[in-house]
Amino acid sequence: MRLNRFDPNSVNVGTTGGGRFPGGGGGKVGCGTIVIAIIAALVFGVDPMQTIGALGGAGQQTQIEQPIGNGQSAEEICGANDYALETCNALSSLNQTWQPIFQRANVPFQQPRLNFVTANNFRSGCGAASAGMGPFYCPADQGIYIDTRFYDTMARQLGASGDFARYYVMAHEYGHHIQTLTGVAASIRSAQQQRPRQSNQLQVLMELQADCYAGVWAAKNRNLIEPGDLEEGMRAASSIGDDTLQRNAGQRVNPEAFTHGTSQQRMQALQLGLQSGDDTQCDRIVELR
Repeated sequence: MRLNRFDPNSVNVGTTGGGRFPGGGGGKVGCGTIVIAIIAALVFGVDPMQTIGALGGAGQQTQIEQPIGNGQSAEEICGANDYALETCNALSSLNQTWQPIFQRANVPFQQPRLNFVTANNFRSGCGAASAGMGPFYCPADQGIYIDTRFYDTMARQLGASGDFARYYVMAHEYGHHIQTLTGVAASIRSAQQQRPRQSNQLQVLMELQADCYAGVWAAKNRNLIEPGDLEEGMRAASSIGDDTLQRNAGQRVNPEAFTHGTSQQRMQALQLGLQSGDDTQCDRIVELR
């Protein structure tokens, strides 16, 4: 996907974890640990957001750092490596795509903050967190947290490679920001409290809507899509379906443990956004009955 280079004056980016953002490639240290933690969370039906804060009591050896910028400019942070540049380009495109949609709907819009993770353990606006949780969105500080090492993990161990697969991850997390701004996230959380036995099912709806929003973004930038991009997106959506992850981990497929949806559901949600290019179509996914 041929995204334009980001405007350093129009993106809200920083680092978190206590270190400067490293240069070089995509960052390949510790990928095995990251994917094991991610698959464990998904296979056993754990919403990664539910694990935030759990690290706080993990013992004295866990060092948590506050989010800081380390004096680096957006140009320096986003230019640290190819993956960082791609992610910042995607953030800029997502901002440019979604802000007019909100303006036309007369709904207040605020850009999210993109935080590049530079340590295995860190503190987000939602509490203590770990790189092993994979990319996530924190509604408390409206921040997207990404460790670019995850992209290598996604390609090597989850079978989802290509720039569009990486953009899909970013666009999905941005979708959670959209849900926060529109109030959908709060409605889902309220429903989960009222219907705790259906908590996982409700979480699946929220994840699928975020997939749909990712497709809407791509559809509205269809002129930038290159041959093979859509196939990369579908392959990524399929590879991170709950049923696929459970099978690959040697587990019995357990629908009650799903938190993100099956491979088929995730592909269908992404495709709905891609084909319609209409964010209101994504609302059908989270209609609570």
